[in-house]
Amino acid sequence: MSILSIATSGLSAASLRVSVAASNIANVRTTGPLPASGGSGTSAGAGIAPTFPAAYVPLRVDQVSQSSGSTPGGTVATVSTVSPSYAAQSDPSAPFANQDGLVAAPNVDLANEFVQLATAKYSFVANAKVIQAYAETEDTLLDIKT
Repeated sequence: MSILSIATSGLSAASLRVSVAASNIANVRTTGPLPASGGSGTSAGAGIAPTFPAAYVPLRVDQVSQSSGSTPGGTVATVSTVSPSYAAQSDPSAPFANQDGLVAAPNVDLANEFVQLATAKYSFVANAKVIQAYAETEDTLLDIKT
C-alpha cells in the first residue's frame, strides 16, 4: 500500500468519526417510547393507539488497522450501534411516556463524543501532514532530477 493510500484511509476514518459524533450530539435529545411499552400512548376516542417514532439509536466508530493482503497498511473504520442503545428517562409530559412517565433516551455520552471529535481532529491533521510531507519530498526529488 502506498503512503498516500495509507494517509487517505486515515483521513476517511477521521471524517467518518466526525460524522458519527456530530449525529450523536445532534440527536442526544431525540427520545421515543420505551420498547417494552410498545410505543402506544392513550388515544382520545378512536380506540386506535397512536404510534411514535423510536428513540434515536446512537452509533460508534470501530477503527482497526488494515492488516490483510500482501501489502498491509492503513486503517479501516466501520460504524456500529451502541449497546444498549437507550436508557430510561423520566419525561411524564411526553405523549409516548409509559404509565410510570418514562421514555427511551439515546445512550449518548456527550463527554465521549467530544473526545471522539478531538481524536478525529488530530488524526485528520496528522494524516494531512503525511500527505503534505510526501508531496514536498516528491517536489524536491523532481528538482534534483532536472
